[in-house]
Amino acid sequence: MTRTDIPKKLGFFSRVLDQADPATRYRLVAEQIIHAEAFGFDTAWVAQHHFNGDEGGLPAPLVFLADVAARTSRIRLGTGVITLPMEDPVRVAEDTAVLDLLSNGRLEVGFGTGGTPQSFLPFGLESSNRGSVYARHLATVRDAWAGRALAGDNYLYPAGGDLGDRVWQATFSVGGGERAGRDGDGLMLSRTQPRPAETPKAELWELQNPIIDTYLAALPKGRAPRILGSRSLFVADDRKEALHFAEIGLNRSVERFIANGHKVNASTTAELIKAFDVHVGTPDEVIASLKADQSLARVTDLVFQVHSVDPPHSYILRSLELIATEVAPALGWLGATRNSQPQRHAVTA
Repeated sequence: MTRTDIPKKLGFFSRVLDQADPATRYRLVAEQIIHAEAFGFDTAWVAQHHFNGDEGGLPAPLVFLADVAARTSRIRLGTGVITLPMEDPVRVAEDTAVLDLLSNGRLEVGFGTGGTPQSFLPFGLESSNRGSVYARHLATVRDAWAGRALAGDNYLYPAGGDLGDRVWQATFSVGGGERAGRDGDGLMLSRTQPRPAETPKAELWELQNPIIDTYLAALPKGRAPRILGSRSLFVADDRKEALHFAEIGLNRSVERFIANGHKVNASTTAELIKAFDVHVGTPDEVIASLKADQSLARVTDLVFQVHSVDPPHSYILRSLELIATEVAPALGWLGATRNSQPQRHAVTA
């Protein structure tokens, strides 16, 4: 099985789900990204979700990242992902080009086909058509960035520079991995994904290793692999405290799943942790848990999010500190330039 020997980068990911009103959510996530930068994280990523604030709280990731770019200096800022079928591709090309300039070239652009079927309807789309629309929109974005003529003999301003080399494609499937590799893009692997009916107890890495294999086989010769492995991770100083917040957050997720017509075959906290592919506990416990994940040894980018635990803000800040100082170094992260003495954040209930 092919492994990657590229030094690993460390990232923080947020779906912007803090238990607060939208303005407070945005403020808290910006503070979390700033804290991550202080502790040496290489990247920060935010998701895009339309309409349903329980799934994700940010419909305009590029607007949000423009604000964060002005308040940070080193950390790279990424979209994980822009739901491209729902967007005007020329505007995406324009907005990303402007944001990349404002952030001094720190933008990473993740694209995906989208999720909740009903979210497509206000955009005049059917979810069943998202694959073909995605391919068409991605081609238009690439053309614009590359300086190729658009309709009416128009050209992108400002120019897209090398944004075409900073595209990431998210996928659950082997076919999606092949597409990302063929295109020479980065591969984004999810923190969890549905299990096939025939293998309901499959480990996450058993589903994702074939995607990685196909991606690596499809990469053009000489193109360095970029593989982002996202994982749900909450680290605390005390195991009991970690499990307390895991129980609250995961039961909240179960309630949403059931309300949306899904079935969850788990009831105890331990069963929910397993079902939602969550790594939770003290640094030593999550290090052991993550080392058992055979896909993570192969990724170039370790990216951690606190969903679906979603603890209070101060605990997220402390978790970021423990990830940077204890967990990530044990997984192959060599560290990055950071403030000489970043301030540790005191947790408050």
